[in-house]
Amino acid sequence: MAELFAVEPALASAPVSASTSASKTSASKGSTPASKTSAPERMKWKYRSLKLIILTAVGFLGLIFLLHENDRDTTLLPTQESAQEDRLSHVLSMVPLARDYKQVPGCTENSTVVNVSGFTQLPDHIKNFLRYRHCKEFCMILDVPNKCGGAQASKNVFLLMVIKSSPRNYERREIIRKTWGVETTYQGLQVRRLFITGVSSNLLEARKMNRLLQLERQEHRDILQWDFYDTFFNLTLKQVLFHQWMEEMCPGARFIFNGDDDVFVHTYNVVQYLVGLASTNDSHLYVGQLIAYVGPIRETWSKYYVPKQITNSDSYPPYCGGGGILMSGFTSHAIYKASLDIELFPIDDVYLGMCLKKAGLAPASHMGMRTVGVSIPSSKLDAFDPCYYKELLMVHRFMPYEMLVMWHALQDPNLVCGQIYKIYLGF
Repeated sequence: MAELFAVEPALASAPVSASTSASKTSASKGSTPASKTSAPERMKWKYRSLKLIILTAVGFLGLIFLLHENDRDTTLLPTQESAQEDRLSHVLSMVPLARDYKQVPGCTENSTVVNVSGFTQLPDHIKNFLRYRHCKEFCMILDVPNKCGGAQASKNVFLLMVIKSSPRNYERREIIRKTWGVETTYQGLQVRRLFITGVSSNLLEARKMNRLLQLERQEHRDILQWDFYDTFFNLTLKQVLFHQWMEEMCPGARFIFNGDDDVFVHTYNVVQYLVGLASTNDSHLYVGQLIAYVGPIRETWSKYYVPKQITNSDSYPPYCGGGGILMSGFTSHAIYKASLDIELFPIDDVYLGMCLKKAGLAPASHMGMRTVGVSIPSSKLDAFDPCYYKELLMVHRFMPYEMLVMWHALQDPNLVCGQIYKIYLGF
């Protein structure tokens, strides 16, 4: 089209010049023959002028057409990338946005913490924790109110598997659903499963992950999600909100396994262990890998760094590693009541130890709960030998594919392990 507009005006101007020259010549001669030949020349000039007008009009219409086509290409025929974005925007428009802390009713920033000595030198995540440490109420995005059959029927739930999971850990949740977290009955005893989570602090990721969690909940009915940022320092908040939910929706559950989504649980062994206890949900039980005589880590590089602005104490009460804990319904209720009067602490398993201490209860150790993994006696031995895990209750940490492989290995009726394994594991 650019070439068309460059050439045609030049072609059209030539006849105009010729016609003008001819007219001047005939006028100067003033002869009759010239006047006789002027009519054809005038017709030729008119024809060429008409042609020029038509070509100009066609060119102008062509330009309009091209501009219209460009607009249509942008609007109706997007590139593959923009089409995907449009489809994503359409899907995400149905998903609620994650609100900031300040937008949650009853939870406003504590601006006075800026006056705490040394506050300005603290890492941002610790500053944020101090600003909103008092906030224990957050809106629920996803709920499964009938997971336990209602408050009255929840006494029929023998074991409730409660797994802390970040929104993006879809693969881990799927593997757990297919392996040790399967909802079934063992010897007539009901086992139920829940994943507890928050939202991503990244807005676009939060919208995608929220939609993912909605789809999971629709299919599996096993997601509890609250409207707070799912970060390491908010694991305690996740724990507190679960115990609040438990009080209302599943108060009769006899036992609770509370752990991370990267642990492997030998569910049958857990049920057998709990069946063998004389206690019921009216008795205290809180077992795991016991940790005692430790205190806050003051090194700023550590993931577990807790400055004096959070606590002046140099010691923690005894607690069990948060990777996996078994507790009774009685103890869960005691933790809930104690948490009402204890401000949040950034390390979740330590916080549970604080709640136990306030309730006058103590954690206990169990050899089958390995939150720091299993030590193999020799580097020449296969660390993934299922015989090292056959007698255990829980091991931390496993990759998703390892969970699947180990689960099927332990279901093998032909698996035979020597006495040496039990001796090494301490059973």
